Parts: sequence; C-alpha cells; structure tokens
Amino acid sequence: MSRILLAPGAVPLVAWREVYRGAAVALDPAAYGVVDRSAQAVSTILARGEPVYGINTGFGKLASVRIEAADLEKLQRNIVLSHAAGVGAPMPVAVARLMMALKLASLAQGASGVRSETVRLLAALLDKGLTPVVPCQGSVGASGDLAPLAHMSATLIGVGSFFIDGAAVPAERALAEVGLSPLVLGAKEGLALLNGTQFSTAYALAALFETEMLFGSALVTGALSTDAARGSDAPFDTRIHALRRHAGQIDAAHALRRLMEGSAIRVSHLVGDERVQDPYCLRCQPQVMGAVLDILRHAATTLATEANGVTDNPLIFADTGEAPAEALSGGNFHAEPVAFAADILALALCEIGSLSERRIAMLVDPALSGLPAFLTPKPGLNSGFMIPQVTAAALVAENKQRAHPASVDSIPTSANQEDHVSMAAQGARRLLEMTDNCRSIIGIELLAAAQGCDFHHPLRSSPVLERVRELVRRHVPHLDDDRHFQPDLARAADLVGRGALIDAVDADILPSLSGSSP
Repeated sequence: MSRILLAPGAVPLVAWREVYRGAAVALDPAAYGVVDRSAQAVSTILARGEPVYGINTGFGKLASVRIEAADLEKLQRNIVLSHAAGVGAPMPVAVARLMMALKLASLAQGASGVRSETVRLLAALLDKGLTPVVPCQGSVGASGDLAPLAHMSATLIGVGSFFIDGAAVPAERALAEVGLSPLVLGAKEGLALLNGTQFSTAYALAALFETEMLFGSALVTGALSTDAARGSDAPFDTRIHALRRHAGQIDAAHALRRLMEGSAIRVSHLVGDERVQDPYCLRCQPQVMGAVLDILRHAATTLATEANGVTDNPLIFADTGEAPAEALSGGNFHAEPVAFAADILALALCEIGSLSERRIAMLVDPALSGLPAFLTPKPGLNSGFMIPQVTAAALVAENKQRAHPASVDSIPTSANQEDHVSMAAQGARRLLEMTDNCRSIIGIELLAAAQGCDFHHPLRSSPVLERVRELVRRHVPHLDDDRHFQPDLARAADLVGRGALIDAVDADILPSLSGSSP
C-alpha cells in the first residue's frame, strides 16, 4: 500500500483519492514549526486579556459569556462532549479516515491555534489504524460539521470508540493498546477540532472518486451497447463535436470512437442496414456524458480547493513582526461550496444511470435493437433480461428522488445566531447510496450488452471491447435459459465497482477529471 505525505495546503486530488482507497498517511514534518507558532499566538492573545470567541468565551449564541482562565481547558472539553450529539449509522471507515486526513492537513497549516501534540496524535491515529466511530447524521454544514467532528474529537480525549479491524473499541482502551494517551485540550483546541467542513468534504470526495469510476465504466458499457445494437459510430465523429466546442463532449466522443475502433460488428452496420439514425441513448452519448464530464471536472476543482483550505473559526494569525498575533472571526466553516459540488455530483449520477438504463431498455426491445426479445433465445419460455431492466428503472427512480438539491434548504440553528446553513452534509452523505445504485445499473447494462454482442457471433467487437467481453464471461456465463439472476447482477456490479472495466481498456482512452483531452 502506498504512503501519502500530506503537504498542508498543497495536496493534489489524486493523493486524496489514494487516502480514500486506504493509503497510509504521514504529515510533512515541516508543518510542525508553523503549528507551534500558531499555538504560541493563542498564548499571546490570551495574555492580552481580550475576549476572543471560542478561546475565552462561550460558543454560538453564548459568545458574549466570558470564561475565566481557570476554566479554559474545561471549556474546550465541554464543547467536544456537548457537541458530540450525532445519531445514525457510523461513517464508513474509508470516509472517516479521509475526514481525519482532511482535518490533519487543515490544522497543520498553522491558522487554527492547536499545539503540535494535538496534530501528532491525530497523525498517529491514522498511522496506527484507529478510526473514530462517528454517527453520520447531525450536521447542517455550518457552523462547520460540528456533531460528527465532535465525535471524532472526543476519541482524542478518550471518549467514545474507535474501529479497530472492524470492531468498536472504547477510545481510552484503544489508545492505551497502541501506546497513546488521551489529550487534555488547550485553549481553542476543542473548537478548532470540531469546526470545519471535513465531514462534508470527505463524503463529497468519496462520491467524486466513485462517480469518476462509474463515468468511465459507463462509457465502456455505452460503447458495448452500441455494438450490441449494431449502432453507428458516426455520431462520435470529431467534426460534429468540434463545432459545439464543449471540452467534455469532445473528450467523451473521442473515448467512444477509440473504444469502437476495429469492430467487425460496427462494420456490419454499413452493409444492408436501413436505419438512418440511432435512438438518443446511443446517438447522444457524447452530448450527455460530455456534459456530465464537464460538471464532474467543476466539482473536482471545487472539492480539491476545499480539501486544501482552512475552514475553522476563529482563525489565528501569528505575530509577523509587522502585525501582532490576532484572532479573526469569519465564516470559512460555511460549506456552501461543498453543498453545490454535492448537488452537482447528484445530478451527474442521475444522468449516468438514466442514460445507461435507457440503453438497457433499448437492448431488450426487439423493435429498437433488432435482437431477440429480452435478449433470450427463447422468449416466452424464458424472460431473459425483462426484470433486470425493471430493477435498473427502479434504481434510476431512487436516484432521481435523492437528487433534489440540498443546497436550497436552510434551517436556522443556535437560537438564530447561525441563521443560514448549507446542508452540505446531507447533500454529500446521500451520494454514496446513489453511487451504489448507479453501479448496479451499469452492471446490468454490462451483462445486457455482452449478451447482445453474443448474438452477433462470429462477428467480434473491437479489440478493446472484446477484452471487456472476455472479462465478463470469466465471471458470468452467457444466458441461454433463465437462471437465478441475482448472483450474476452482483458479480457484474462488483466488476464495475472495483474498476475492472476501466482496467480492461487502454489507459489513454478514457478522459480524466484533470480536464486534459486524451
């Protein structure tokens, strides 16, 4: 497994992807000097005796309440314990680890006022495989992801539980077993730990990485479906897309052309086929998937920026020699950018799945595909792919219902002190269920398209698509007579989910989120 060195403020998107996939994490040692200066700035500010939000005052609507010096440590412990009020199922470990790494990179930029020992403990938890048990419901996406981050923070002070090898272990015991001790939080540290957008951003990034894989897989199944229906690749001609000028459309068309190059099935379309134009689900793939690619790239840019930002409050600015140490209250915790990115991802997932389902429906309809009804040699006696298409339709409907924008909602909190919130947490959290649905839809299309191509034997598809068909047939045999279908669907969804379709095609064919054309 690779190891990612986090350079705070400059972590590339690919590194966050590796963290999500399980890579080990270490913090750039150069960050600790900056962290120490930030902690010293907090001490300097406290020594001046001025009221500073979250350092020597209450929180939220209670910001006007001054806290005595003797109670500052208790204040920070209390905010963690009182705010650890989440409910629901625990975060998936992969997403929780990503959240921890995001928080680590944020604190290490030296604008949060935490001490080096706090940062070192968070880094040690990642290194030793201790992942906090964090209920996934309870954040409104401002003032930061308070409840979930409070649950994460509670484990640092020995409260709550860690996941270790899939089992929940009480935090104090888990820390002791790996030679670590709970923290006693200093001034500002509790607030710094639980304020920020890392929960929402982790979920949104996880969904982005899953959607990226689904997008590439759907281009592959779309090309295979085009061959199964003996469709034309003329709609993928470079000249068409150059005239419209959208980068995503140009890149998607390029990929579809490359996927179908050298297909004998495609060549057979040119002889004796009276169809002039294919259905939109085939012909408009570059336009739809290209638009999806463009908005995925936009979401990727937003989330990469957010992942490298500092989003707690107040922010601490150390003494520069020209300006004294200062704490500035602002609103970087407001997760509106993440909420918008999550809504964009929801739209993208809806359209990837919707277009895939329309191709499945086209393939099972002999009037459109020219193939046997429901892709079975003996329709009537056998139902073939009749119900998998129904399942795909049900999953598409579920995703549409989940895609209502979260960012348009706001419920004031904290006695109207926090009167506009982003709802980024809900917007991001729903996405992984949507990716699960989309994965199954594309898996069904994969089986249907491979089945359709089988009917064209001995004609073969392109060399690239034949590798995909061979991959499918190693896991799922051709359907002659009806059999228990669910295991086939599960195996196909697994192939999609682990990126096997993408691995089966040439690496330079499919477009990337970086925005560079193939």
